[in-house]
Amino acid sequence: MGKLDGFLTIDRELPSSRDPKERIGDFKEIYDEFAEEKTKDQAARCMDCGIPFCHSGCPLGNIIPEFNEAVYNEDWKEAIEILESTNNFPEFTGRICPAPCEASCVLGINKPPVAIEHIEKSIVEKAFELGLIKAAPPKHRTGKTAAVIGAGPAGLACADQLNKAGHSVTVYERDSRIGGLLRYGIPDFKLEKWVVERRVALMIEEGVEFKVNTEVGKDISGQEIIDSYDVIVVCTGATIPRDLDIPGRQAKGVHFAMEFLTQQNKKVAGDTISQKDIISAKNRHVVVIGGGDTGSDCIGTSHRQGAKSVVQLELLPQPKTERTDEDPWPLWPMTLRTSSSHEEGGERQWSVLTKEFITNDHGQVEKIKLVPIEWYEEDGRMKFREYEDKSYLIDCDLALLAVGFTTPEHPVLKQFNVYLTDNGLIESNNYKTNRTKIFAAGDARRGQSLVVWAISEGREAAFQADKFLMGTSKLEKKSSSMTEVSSI
Repeated sequence: MGKLDGFLTIDRELPSSRDPKERIGDFKEIYDEFAEEKTKDQAARCMDCGIPFCHSGCPLGNIIPEFNEAVYNEDWKEAIEILESTNNFPEFTGRICPAPCEASCVLGINKPPVAIEHIEKSIVEKAFELGLIKAAPPKHRTGKTAAVIGAGPAGLACADQLNKAGHSVTVYERDSRIGGLLRYGIPDFKLEKWVVERRVALMIEEGVEFKVNTEVGKDISGQEIIDSYDVIVVCTGATIPRDLDIPGRQAKGVHFAMEFLTQQNKKVAGDTISQKDIISAKNRHVVVIGGGDTGSDCIGTSHRQGAKSVVQLELLPQPKTERTDEDPWPLWPMTLRTSSSHEEGGERQWSVLTKEFITNDHGQVEKIKLVPIEWYEEDGRMKFREYEDKSYLIDCDLALLAVGFTTPEHPVLKQFNVYLTDNGLIESNNYKTNRTKIFAAGDARRGQSLVVWAISEGREAAFQADKFLMGTSKLEKKSSSMTEVSSI
C-alpha cells in the first residue's frame, strides 16, 4: 500500500457537516468541503491486509484497496478506472450507501474502519472536475435492441451496461423524471438531484434513449414492447408499501412515507403541487412509524418543513452500541445508528407497538395509542408480548408510515406474463424469467433492498441479457467469490 503504517499513524476523519440549526433551513447537502490532502490521508489508512474482506462486504465487489492506493498516489485517472470497472454510479453510492464495505474492513476489527464511502465520492467528483468522466458511446453497435422497464438505480445500471455492450437501449419510465427512488424517494439533503441529472445527461449522450411519462399497460402495452425489442429487462422496483391495518388507519393525516417524500422532492424540483393534495409537517406533531432509512428521511424532511415535534417509533428494541457474538466482524453490525436527521432533533421510542389512530370529530388524526412490548425467544423464534395496561397516548396530527415495501406492482408484471414467487416477487433463474427474452433485476426480483444492491442487480442482469443476445458477454461480471453479507 501507499503508506504502510498509515493505519497506525492516521485517525479516521470525515467531512464535518453544517450546523443542524442552519441546514434545516434548506434541502442542500449537509456536508462541508474536505481538503484533498485529508482524503489522501484517509486512503493511506487502508492496510495491506492480505485478504480484503471489504470486497465481499461490497455488493458490487468494488476493488477498494487498489483505488485507495491510487488516491494516496494522487493518480485520479487510475482511481476512477478501477472504481468504474465495478460501479456505474459511484456518485450515488458515495453519498447514500450505508457502506457495508466499511463494516467488513479488516482495520475495523479494533479501530475505526477506512472511510471508503467518502473516498469513493471523492474519486468520482475529482474525476468529473478533471474531465476524466465524459461521454463514451460504444464504437460499434450490435444491431440488437433492448428495453428496460423502470429508470431506478437497477434500470439505469442495466441500461448503462447494455449500452456499453453496443446494444440500442430504450428505458421506459412512467414518471416525468428519471431516477426512480434516487429522484423521488431520497431527499435532496442526502442526494441533490443535479447529481442524478448529470449522470442521465451522460447516458443520453452515450446513446441511451429514455421515454418518460410512459406507463406500461397504459401508454404502451407489454406485448408491443415484446414485439419491438430483442431483449427486455424488468426493473420496476418493489413499490407497494407495507400498510398498518389498525383502527383509524383511514384518518386524515395518516400517509405512507413515500407519499410525503415524493411530494417534497417534486416541490424542490419546482413541480406544482395541488393545494388540496399537500402533505405538510409545518406546525404539526409528526409521528414517524418505522426506524429505517425511510423513516429517517421523513424526520429530516419534517424538520425542514417546520414540524412542531417529531417522534419516531420502532417496534424492535434499541440496538446495542457495539457488536455482540451474534453479529461478529465481518458481518453487518446490528448496532445503533444515528443519522444526520436524528442529529437535527426529535425523539426516538423503541419496543413500542402502534395500536390505534385516534381522530377528532372531523376525522383528523390527533393522537396515537401505543403499547410497550417486550421481546423474547420461543422455539428459536423472536416474539413479543404486549403490556396493554401500560398503554399511552401521544400527540399526532401527521403520521407517516415507513414500515417497508412488499412487492412490485403486479398489473405491470401481468403485461409480460412473468411468473411470481409465493411472496409476490418476479421469479427468475440467473435473472431470466419464464418468458423467452425477458429478464428481471432489482427490488422487483429480490425484494426491498439497498441502492447498491439494485446497481449490482442491474449489472448482473445486463450480463445475462447480453449473453442471451450474443452467446457470450464481454461485460464485467461480479466474481462468484463476492458473497452477500448476511443481514444487510
